[in-house]
Amino acid sequence: MNKKDIWIQTVLEACESKKGYQLSVLDISKVSSFADYFVICSVNNEKQGEAVADEIDLRMSQLGVEAKSKEGYTTKRWILMDYGDVIVHIFHKEERGVYKLEQLWADAEDVDIEIYGVENWH
Repeated sequence: MNKKDIWIQTVLEACESKKGYQLSVLDISKVSSFADYFVICSVNNEKQGEAVADEIDLRMSQLGVEAKSKEGYTTKRWILMDYGDVIVHIFHKEERGVYKLEQLWADAEDVDIEIYGVENWH
């Protein structure tokens, strides 16, 4: 497993551990120059969004990886965590429907997350 796969798996497992749902991974490497992957997760409320983000931050730091930037902690409706090649989006369920990243990035390849041992449950 390469570095990016380890990062993605770590993020997905962190999301799952805090009951994040509608997990998806988009390979944006062929349509973007600023990152290779988006990991997207939905949460039910702001407190859960913060818990998911904190768990991701903890697990990534255990790998020796720190976010280049984190945004959205004030409102906790859309938390963005930039790990360089992997960018994490944690959406409040209402916000995800508004921004529709998967549609916006329709040219990106949808990655089957089951290869990381997690399911895309709703």
